[in-house]
This record gives sequence, C-alpha cells and structure tokens, in this order.
Amino acid sequence: MKILLASQAIAGHFNPMTGIAMRLKDSGHDVAFYTESVFAGKLAELGIGHFPFVRAIEHTADNLNELYPQRAKLKGPMAARFDGERIFASNVTNFFEDIRELHAGYVFDVLVMDASMYIQHLVSTLIRKPVVSFVAIGNMEIDPWVPPLFFGFLPARTPPQKLLQAGARLVSQQVVTKPARDSYVKQLEHFSLHTATGGPFTDEPYRWSDAVIQTGTASLDYPRSKVNPKVHYVGALLPYRRATAEAGIKQLGSYARTVVVTQGTVDNKDPNKLIIPAIEALKDRDMLVVVATGGAGTDDLRELYSGPNVVVEDFVDFETVFPSTDVFVTNGGFGGVLLSLSHGVPVVSAGINEGKNDVNARVEHAGVGINLRTESPSADAVAKAVDTILAGPGWRERAQAIRREFETADGCAAAAAIIERIATDAPAPS
Repeated sequence: MKILLASQAIAGHFNPMTGIAMRLKDSGHDVAFYTESVFAGKLAELGIGHFPFVRAIEHTADNLNELYPQRAKLKGPMAARFDGERIFASNVTNFFEDIRELHAGYVFDVLVMDASMYIQHLVSTLIRKPVVSFVAIGNMEIDPWVPPLFFGFLPARTPPQKLLQAGARLVSQQVVTKPARDSYVKQLEHFSLHTATGGPFTDEPYRWSDAVIQTGTASLDYPRSKVNPKVHYVGALLPYRRATAEAGIKQLGSYARTVVVTQGTVDNKDPNKLIIPAIEALKDRDMLVVVATGGAGTDDLRELYSGPNVVVEDFVDFETVFPSTDVFVTNGGFGGVLLSLSHGVPVVSAGINEGKNDVNARVEHAGVGINLRTESPSADAVAKAVDTILAGPGWRERAQAIRREFETADGCAAAAAIIERIATDAPAPS
C-alpha cells in the first residue's frame, strides 16, 4: 500500500517518525514523506520519497526567533500561546492544501502525520482517507484528572491544588490556547467544516484520527479518568539509525562517573541557562562530562572548558554513550528523556518552554529524576541534584523499570502494525 508520512520541520517530531517509515518500507510498502527540505538529505539516505512544503511556512529550530523576534522574550504559558497560534495553527490550511494537491499524484492509502500539524479533520473529511497521528510529546488529551497543559503541574491532590488547577485550566483554554483555536476554527469554516464548541484545540488529533501513536508508556503519563481506545502507547520511538563503526567518545569508562548534558536543539543559543551551570557543577570531579550543544557555541565552550574530563560536541550519539552514563542532565526534550530512560538512566531536568515543563513534571511524577523547575538553574542546584541521584539507588531502579517496559515491545513494529490495520480496515471511498 501507499503510505504518506507528514511532519513539521522540527527534528524532535520528524526524527522519531523515520524509524516507523523504515519499518513500513522494509515491509514492502510504498512510503513517502511530506516535510520541509531541511530533511531532504536524510530522506535520500533512507531511500524514501520526499514531497517538500509548497505553501506551508518552514518552522525550524534555527529560524523561529528570526521569523518571530518577539518570541525570545516569552516564557511558559505565554510562549505556548504564541507558538500555538503562529507556529502550529497558522499552517493548517497550507499543510492541507499541499497534501490535497500531492494526493492527486500520489494517491496514498493512509496518512501518518505529526499530530501537531492539526489537519486530521480536513484530511479525514475532505480527502476521505484514514489518518494516524503520531504524538512526539506527552499525551495532550484533556482529562479532569490530568493537570492543564503548559503549566508544569503535577496531578492535584489537595483541595487548594484542585482549585488552583481548575483556574489554570480555564486560563489555558480561554487565554493560552484560544488564539490557536480561533485561527483553526476560521480555517475550518473556510472549508465549511466545524468542530466541537469550546473543545480545546489540542484535543483535535485525538478526536479526528483513526488511531493515535503515543510515544512513551502509560507509566510516564498521569492517571486518567477515561481511556481513549484510539491511543496506543508504543514505548520509546527512536530515530532510525544504521549500525556504524564509529569510535565514539574515547574517554568513556576512564572516570568513576559519566554525566551527559544537553540543552536541546531549539532553546540552545544561551549556554548560560543549563550547559555552563552543569559544567561548572561537575568539571572538577572524577567524572566525565559529555556535552551535546546541538550545534550552538561548541567551539567557545571547548575553549572555555579544556579539561580532559569535559567533552563538548555539536551532537552526541546517545545510543553509544547512554550505556555508560549515570545521570542525564537535560532541559526536558521528550525524545532525549525517553532515550535516556530506554537505557535506564535517571534524569535531572531543567526546562520551561516548548512544553518542557510538562515533560519534566512527568519525570518527577514517575520518580525517574529530579525536576529543578527552572530553565536557568544554578551550578549548586545541578550539583545537588546529581549528587542526590548518585547517592540514592531508587532513582536508577525506577529508571531501569521504565527501561524494562520499553524492552518488552518493539515500538516501530507496534506502530507499523497499527498503521497497517487502520489502512486495511478503512472503507473504500464511495
């Protein structure tokens, strides 16, 4: 069958989908990808057909603050409000028109899409093809037991907490996500379509998809009052990678402990937020500190920290490093957290924007790491958190329990099976 995958031009959304794409391709399906040209080289290497954006605005980690200079000043819920409207909702019509046009020449049987593109309703109704959504972050479907999005809350336990979160939920729906929803509703109306009155914009993928592939495990989600049968937790969906003969980092195993540090690939331009405090906290110990900068300021950091136990790279092959790692210090990218836990490595997390405060709250709730609840921790705070994890075996034991959950299932195989089932069961257009 013909399977079209579609993704935002965001590495954390695109990369996990490559593993699914290759599993489907290896099973004999005709697989193509709709995404921006920034990933054209990667798709060519994988032998997967590529349809680039035509109308859609390209939003990447490198150009967001250039396109929208005011974005850099926003934090937490207000940053989420801006991103929801400008980065996600603004492209809905563009994404749909691109895909409707390419469908005329590449008549796909099923669309497997990055959930944050928000064209599930349009595709299923107007193109009348089954849609499977891939969620690259934690489960965003609203539920009365689950804290409101973008505030980094843990589940409410006391009456004051419940009251606070009820107010925050109202703010989330009436302030944070409202501009995105208003834009989305107007675009649907252009196609003579409507959606549930008052429903949150972020629930649309869960409502209009035939199935939802949710990366992670239910144990990393919060308890829910109801279970959506469309949602399938498939474990750690990781980017496709071929076996290589890379030597890796030669210092691995030369020190008593190894700590990996990253500030991600989006909010990584100012290393003073997390990278420098982490290095300052750990550089004078019998400890290897491996830093992945995401390509920002690497040479400057190497010059500043030239000690033999500090390794600074643009990018690090985490798959080769995590087996020797004791603690992962991160700003809370969900993909990195899942990869860390897939190796049983506990986490110290420090991040707020792009929904990272919600990821970090889940880390705290699951007991697999320490949430510093800031994007700019002090060196002392990082040192204390790392020491706490190293001194308490329970952190690693809980992370290892998550690792065992991941090992019980092949996430790419599970995702491919879901896609094949949805495509096979879909009724033929009349």
